[in-house]
Amino acid sequence: MWQLLQIELYKIFRRPRTYIAFGATAVLIILLQFGLKVDGQEYADFMLQNLGNFDVQGKLLNGYMVCYIVLQLMLVHIPLLVTLVAADMISGEANIGVLRLVLSKPYSRTSVILAKFWATCIYTLLLLIWVAILALFVSMLVFGTSDLFLMKSEYIVIIKQDDVFWRYCCAFCFAFVALVTVASVGFFLSAFAENSIGPIITTMSIIILFTVLGTLNLPVFDYINPYLFTTHMVIWKEFFDEKVNANNEAIAGTIQDMPAIIHSLLVLSTYIIVLVGATIFIMRKKDILS
Repeated sequence: MWQLLQIELYKIFRRPRTYIAFGATAVLIILLQFGLKVDGQEYADFMLQNLGNFDVQGKLLNGYMVCYIVLQLMLVHIPLLVTLVAADMISGEANIGVLRLVLSKPYSRTSVILAKFWATCIYTLLLLIWVAILALFVSMLVFGTSDLFLMKSEYIVIIKQDDVFWRYCCAFCFAFVALVTVASVGFFLSAFAENSIGPIITTMSIIILFTVLGTLNLPVFDYINPYLFTTHMVIWKEFFDEKVNANNEAIAGTIQDMPAIIHSLLVLSTYIIVLVGATIFIMRKKDILS
């Protein structure tokens, strides 16, 4: 398995399209950071304009705040970038006529497919680490650190500086599971095609469709939204909400709705297991002609 994994990683990182995601995320994050560095005070004033004389202690626009802003924007687009690789893993080799040769090697089809999937997961992890370095660590370096000030729909959350970093670590771990779910969708669709364009476009379309359905807030869609993987991908925000005591004071080190996080992780994990299992089943039965 390790030899197969090494081969698949080599094939991923020798393709120019693999580096599109790393370059695109770097450009987007740096542009966002530059904009906030130049006009950040106006953004902070806009956030506080409806709060009257509310006093915010410390530096409002700090590295933790900037990272949160970046993640809200980037975690919508990163799944599309993951799709470029995941949806090409099987169909790409079918397109160039080497899939049959690969599966004729003295390895089981299950081992080959799992090696491709694990290689996709490693690529996804590296991309997420790259985002974490730029969005969190570079932002901390450029903007400094202070308490994290967040405006929810009905209340305000202020998380103390020494209680923030571990929340980002948890959020990025959750984001990894969410992105692997997206990769699983593309990986599954890749098993049906002999050209990577179809699975890539289809996966992107599914992500966009599910996201739109989840944001419409129409009662007719309330029955299906809990089953859409995109609904659960945004639950990382729950790590940045604290429980309060009887005096409505925040309890440091707590997470308000941990059951929601666990539920979403279970839903996303189910997607991954079912889709990867279905891919293996299909590829074991499929007559490979290319």
